[in-house]
Amino acid sequence: MTRKSQAGLSLIGTMFVGVVLAATVLLGLKLIPVASEFFGVKRAIAAVAAAADPQTATVPQLRMAFSKRALVDEITSVSATDLDITKENGQIVISVEYSRKVPLFSGVSLLFDLSASSAGSAVK
Repeated sequence: MTRKSQAGLSLIGTMFVGVVLAATVLLGLKLIPVASEFFGVKRAIAAVAAAADPQTATVPQLRMAFSKRALVDEITSVSATDLDITKENGQIVISVEYSRKVPLFSGVSLLFDLSASSAGSAVK
């Protein structure tokens, strides 16, 4: 009769897998609001740029339109004064670059450098 060795995870292995899974879940839960807000910023600037008439729209009007959308979409990382508004090829282009710092735990944070532009995007 031959003896088969046991297969599977030991208690320490199970604990290690649990710690890795917990860290992954924590990181994922911290990233979801950042990604959600970033895509909200992209949608807002694309919608403002698409709705504006390039001939008559003024920078203060565009900033006010973004402020209203930001209030509704709960965008807090970007204000209307952060927007870079230009006109390229007869179209209004709104772009923004910003950073977002997300604390993970004591002394450890994630820093995101984000950039969004309405150039080449269409709102449907």
